[in-house]
Parts: sequence; C-alpha cells; structure tokens
Amino acid sequence: MIPRIDRRTFLGSTLATAAACAAGAAAVDKKPKLKLAVKYDMIQIDGPIEKKFELIQALGFQGVEMNSPSNIDKDEAVKARDKTGIVIHGVIDSVHWKQTLSDPDEKVRAKGLAALQGALEDAKIYGADTVLLVPGVVNKDVTYEQCWQRSSAEVRKAIPTAEKNNVKIAIEVVWNNFLTTPEQLIDYVDQFKSPYVGAYFDCSNMIKYGVKSGDWIRKLGKRMLKFDFKGYSKSKGWVPIGEGDEDWPDILQALAEIGYNGWATAEVKGGGRERLHEIAQRMKRVLQQ
Repeated sequence: MIPRIDRRTFLGSTLATAAACAAGAAAVDKKPKLKLAVKYDMIQIDGPIEKKFELIQALGFQGVEMNSPSNIDKDEAVKARDKTGIVIHGVIDSVHWKQTLSDPDEKVRAKGLAALQGALEDAKIYGADTVLLVPGVVNKDVTYEQCWQRSSAEVRKAIPTAEKNNVKIAIEVVWNNFLTTPEQLIDYVDQFKSPYVGAYFDCSNMIKYGVKSGDWIRKLGKRMLKFDFKGYSKSKGWVPIGEGDEDWPDILQALAEIGYNGWATAEVKGGGRERLHEIAQRMKRVLQQ
C-alpha cells in the first residue's frame, strides 16, 4: 500500500529540496578571492628592491614571499613594500632542508630552531603573517617516527616566538617522505593545539602521492593558511603552470567550499619581465582571473 502525501507535506519537501539544490549550486558557482604572489628569488632583474616590486606590481602580482635568513636589506624591503603596495605576505625558512628539525644531531636541530625563530622575527618586521616550514626529512638516517617526534619537539619550542610576533608557522608538504596524506598533515598540525601552527599546501607537490589536490584542501579546511603551486605531470614530471595534472576547476571549487580567500603563490623558475609576465598569465588562466 502506497502512503498518501498531503499537499502541505509535498510542498514543504519540494521547497526544502529546492533550497538545498540552490545552496549547493551557489557553493559550486562561488569563486575564491585569490591574490597573486611570487617568491622573491623569482624576480631576476638588477636593481633595488623597489624596482623589483614595481615590476611585479605592473604585471598584476600583489604580493611576495621573502627568504630568511638572507642578505636582503630588511629596511629597504619594508620601504619598497610601503612605496609600491606590494605585500610581503610570508617568509620562507630557507635553511629547513639543510638544518632540519629532524636531524639526528641535536646541534643541527638547535641551529634549525634558531633559524625558524629568526624567520618568525623577520616576518614581524616585514608585516608577514606566516613562515613556511618543511618540518623534517625522512631518509636512511631518520625514520618517520623519529622525524615526527624530533620535529614536533622543535616546533613546540618555536610556538612562543610565533605567539610573540603574531606570525603563524605554516607546515608545507613536499617530497620529503613525510606527511604524504591529508590525515597525516592534519594529525601533525592538530597535535600542537595552537592557532599559530597550520598548513601550507602545495597543489602540485602532492599529485605524486595519489590524493586529488581538491580533496586535500577539503580535508584541511581552515587549517590551510596558504597555498602555492607549479605544474606537475605524472608522465612528464615538472611542466609549466597549467600543463600538469592539477584539476584546477576542482581546486578552485574546494577553495570556495572551505572559504579560502587569500594568497596563491607561484613557485617556479623565475626570470626577467618577459618570463614573469608569462607566469602571471598562466596563473590567471588556471585561477580563472
């Protein structure tokens, strides 16, 4: 016997379904508001920092990430930032591959920690809100468990410096045989129970490990502080932006779903005006700008 549905129940159900469909469509149609940036070392022209910032601004970039430690004159960089409007949105711990926080030698780890703390201090000077960190490397001398334990201990020591400077430590995923699944990165970030530790997701690096970039983003959610990208093809290796296996429509949809409105930074071989113009155009195409 088929149950009868009264008019009120039918209309209520229909309206609820329509509302749900409309909400879903709105989420799909919505685009994240992204700001284009490059790594500072990609700007390969002679001249002062202000000239370099003027160039990338003219090409449509809005921000840059600086290395730390480096021989850059920080006062000059800040003046160039203020003069041009280019935002120094982040700092990269540039010694995290050499002086790893997972090294068996505690003296090396101490140097790595000092560099991370220095990067957090530099970020404060620049007005940046994150420091990109590769937390450790798994290799023949370091197991996964050792990498986790050692790097976690050093990151904890750096959190007070992050808090003092109001700068977040952004854990990046790379080809270091560590944190190769979304769940691992989530567990690593969450263990600190601190708003000053989050994730820096590279949309190209993790194609190698088989989980779609969009699914990484959805799982990371609000933990994802920043993202950068290149171009990676499983069959060809590194390729120009837009020619890899990145599913850009799905990446953009995932970013919209988690409410990410922030920086999108290229990490590729740089050059002069012509090369940087090409990079800007490729970024705009994949990001649908």
